[in-house]
Amino acid sequence: MRVLIIGSGGREHALAWKIAQSPLVEALFVAPGNGGTEKVATNLPIDINDHQAVIAAARDNNVDFVVVGPDAQVVAGLGDDVRAAGIDCFCPSAAAGQLEGSKSFTKALCDEYDIPTARYRRFEDEASALAYIYAEGAPIVIKADGLAAGKGVTVAMSVEEAEEAVIDCFSGAFGTSGAAVVIEEFMEGEEVSLFVLCDGETILPLTTAQDHKRAFDGDVGPNTGGMGAYSPAPVMRRTEFDETIARIIEPTVRGMAKRGTPFQGVLFAGLMLTDEGPKLVEYNARFGDPECQVMMMRMESDVVPLLHAVATGTLKGHDVQWKDAFALTVVMATKGYPGDYGKGSEILFPDQLDDEMLTVFHAGTKRDGNRLIANGGRVLNVTALGGSVSEAQQRAYAGVDKIVWPEGFCRRDIGWRERAREQA
Repeated sequence: MRVLIIGSGGREHALAWKIAQSPLVEALFVAPGNGGTEKVATNLPIDINDHQAVIAAARDNNVDFVVVGPDAQVVAGLGDDVRAAGIDCFCPSAAAGQLEGSKSFTKALCDEYDIPTARYRRFEDEASALAYIYAEGAPIVIKADGLAAGKGVTVAMSVEEAEEAVIDCFSGAFGTSGAAVVIEEFMEGEEVSLFVLCDGETILPLTTAQDHKRAFDGDVGPNTGGMGAYSPAPVMRRTEFDETIARIIEPTVRGMAKRGTPFQGVLFAGLMLTDEGPKLVEYNARFGDPECQVMMMRMESDVVPLLHAVATGTLKGHDVQWKDAFALTVVMATKGYPGDYGKGSEILFPDQLDDEMLTVFHAGTKRDGNRLIANGGRVLNVTALGGSVSEAQQRAYAGVDKIVWPEGFCRRDIGWRERAREQA
């Protein structure tokens, strides 16, 4: 099989790293890729927003199977166009991608199928949204309705903070994604993510993970695309896992099929574990970043048959095996991220940093001859395995400390909640 992965981030490097291990794969391409993907695949420097260019590259390289990574390409319908060209593609349809592309679409689905989620209202003008905030008070959650690269959500602990978030959305801080705003009640509990594969009908649960969205230690600072993650997340008990499948995932899959927009892809449920049981925070219609990195490190099974079965509607009968280990990833980012940051700083690696217990996935990097250059906000994902979260954390930070990059920074407390539980 000849496979093309779409994207350039850490998620795509992790997918490429795992897919390259499959005996089914004879050639692997990544478009456009980064400074790490070129070590396991052939990078194709094309504009992935140009769907015809993607299809042309697939045909030129005799690609049998396309795997789409980023949310923007899911929502833009790249999967639809690739399939229309006669090429198998792991990517939900644009219609199904609305589960991520529109917060209000997902909330309406929750209303229709009695899926537990936060109470909410949707607004298309600033004045009405502000009036609602003043009436409800804080804490309260403000969300840009559309895609915002993981940064369009504000958990406001004061009315003033909520007011600022609403004004930002309607003033264009998130482009057209903020043209409408969803305002939700604040849910008490701990947040966790659950991933399942779905071919439109059959569901194959994968695993859990916990992401760290805030930029700085102690979960303070602005929201980012994710500063680290670990998997599995033991805070989600088996009873809660099963309840989520029965009350959240299965009704969603049934509802999407009933609407004539079956979901074929990986469904990423962000959940809040409340005193009333798990509630849906939001859906993503693709692998998480950096959650994908820890999932691929832990996955024992060959991922290619699973992804292809999803794309071809043949998932029934498939299973997935996991290593008996935890995985933890630390994101190294350019100073200034998620705000303004520079590009072009050099990163120095020691020889033989990667081994069977530690892998560095690249995100915002590029090669300049023999030099590795930072070319984005989130730049590296130092990912380690361990018998506990504490062990995986220790190994990951030992890897971080061997990388010489003065212009970079990272959180030093990834996995802190679970580590505290382990030490209790």
